[in-house]
Amino acid sequence: MSGHTWRRALITGGAGFVGSHLCDRLLEAGCEVVCLDNLATGSTDNVAELQRHDAFRFVCGDATDPTVWEQLPGRFDLVLHFACPASPADYLRLPLETLEVGSNGTRFALERARTDGARFVLASTSEVYGDPLEHPQRETYWGNVNPIGPRSVYDESKRYAEALVTAHRQVHGTNTAVVRIFNTYGPRMRAGDGRAVPTFIAQALDGAPLTVAGDGGQTRSLCFVEDTVDGVLALAASAESGPINIGGAEEITMLELAHHIIEITGSTSRVRFVERPVDDPCRRRADTTLARERLGWEPVVGWAEGLKRTVSWFSRSVTA
Repeated sequence: MSGHTWRRALITGGAGFVGSHLCDRLLEAGCEVVCLDNLATGSTDNVAELQRHDAFRFVCGDATDPTVWEQLPGRFDLVLHFACPASPADYLRLPLETLEVGSNGTRFALERARTDGARFVLASTSEVYGDPLEHPQRETYWGNVNPIGPRSVYDESKRYAEALVTAHRQVHGTNTAVVRIFNTYGPRMRAGDGRAVPTFIAQALDGAPLTVAGDGGQTRSLCFVEDTVDGVLALAASAESGPINIGGAEEITMLELAHHIIEITGSTSRVRFVERPVDDPCRRRADTTLARERLGWEPVVGWAEGLKRTVSWFSRSVTA
């Protein structure tokens, strides 16, 4: 964590996939951690071990509820705002909640950070670039987003949240940063969350066909969750305001990904092509020059190794 030590951190969405890994890392570093999560997409299983830790507190509540913030005593010196449905299956099921947590949830988190004098980091997303016309995507790219398409509830929620964070910094001097997270994967993903990696792994372990959208030629740059957490905390420990991309360096097609997962699992599954979702991005890869130059960060776990670790975790979870 770049040698920085925080005394007390608040993580909204801390029982989620990435949020729970952040809880782990901060506790390991000696930080007291408060995890706020309404469990709409998170799970207490992700933080079950942590609840035995004296320095960890789980609060079941919604970041969009102002009364919840009144129930969080003490002062924080780090606020990580990660509360938000992050997979298409979730934000299409919870469209209004997704917009609400990007607007009011972000506002409440910012106000708490300003009051406490805390460093604030917003978890934004590569989805702010939409179906990009620039490749790879740099932070200066404004994006190609359909504001009324099926993915817009997530894309525009994050774009608005970025604007709100920027305004808060300019008006109030709040110590903020924005991280744009690209496709992250790893242990604790939900098998049914709709994203490619957990979906393909679950299908392969079941011996079911791997459902590849379209012709499978669309690309993503995958980033293992440990690397993503390193990047988020490197940004938090810096003086940078962002936005800064955090994502994998290796681009892979969805068809290649499916075949690699079949190979790693030793599955007899085959690929089955299905209809491609509306506004599904054709190509997605982070330009991480800024993260390398400003934060000294770059991913170290390649997708082949990361997929092996993720498959291993899913295999243990299925048999547990």
